[in-house]
Amino acid sequence: MIKIIETVRDGFQGLKTLIPTAKKAAYINALLKVGFDAIDVGSFVSEKAVPQMADTAEVIDSLDLANTKSRLMVLVANQKGAEKAASIEQIDQIIYPFSISPTFLQKNINADFKKSEVVLDDIIKICENNNKEPIIYLAMAFGNPYGDAWSLDIIHKWVDKLVQKGIKTIPLSDITGESTAQKIRAVYSFLIPEYSQIEFGFHLHSKHDNWIEKIEAAYESGCRRFDSVLGGLGGCPMTGYELLSNLDTNNLLSYLDMNSIEAEINREQLDVCNHLIKKLF
Repeated sequence: MIKIIETVRDGFQGLKTLIPTAKKAAYINALLKVGFDAIDVGSFVSEKAVPQMADTAEVIDSLDLANTKSRLMVLVANQKGAEKAASIEQIDQIIYPFSISPTFLQKNINADFKKSEVVLDDIIKICENNNKEPIIYLAMAFGNPYGDAWSLDIIHKWVDKLVQKGIKTIPLSDITGESTAQKIRAVYSFLIPEYSQIEFGFHLHSKHDNWIEKIEAAYESGCRRFDSVLGGLGGCPMTGYELLSNLDTNNLLSYLDMNSIEAEINREQLDVCNHLIKKLF
């Protein structure tokens, strides 16, 4: 079964105009009825760096979780953010944005590998103590634009470290458009057979003309967990490059439909959410 993760946080954070808390909550409440496996609803990071996420706690307090199967995710960049997230009962999963690119680590969370790994260990411990699941992303998993070393061996090194630390879910991400179908096939075909117990995901930012070949490459290589954002909203503001749109949930579903791949999604409610995007944002 395909898992679809609606990463609305990644959509919101790329918008320059601040969205009122009530509008965010109304939209996420609509998303909660669609049937996504999880929804990335916000982050606990520097309000100066990402002001759009400053009201994450208030948004969560306004959510109706009575009739949803979707789990709530938030992103953190340090121990302080993890402790805040862990204190909120409604949150199920805590994301930490690791990367195999030292340049991007510095740009994204102002840390080198040594510091990032210390923070990672602390976040894992906080999750264990508070019954939260750590979700560790590996950014720049399919190449990077900064000239850093990239290879399957480097990816293997970091995946192996995460597995040894007890991590069960590792989404691989391309947020600057460096991936190709060939690289995607190579990475998943390399990792999935060796780590069959690990759930590898795919977080893609892509141009409108090449997303389908990349999704196909990931799926045909065994990936069954996909991040997306309705409308393709947003992008990462920390790359130093022009924002590149997230994979549109509608496009992902069109690929699944074309290939008769089942996804437990309420299509009528999805239409409601598509209309809300236009109305609210």
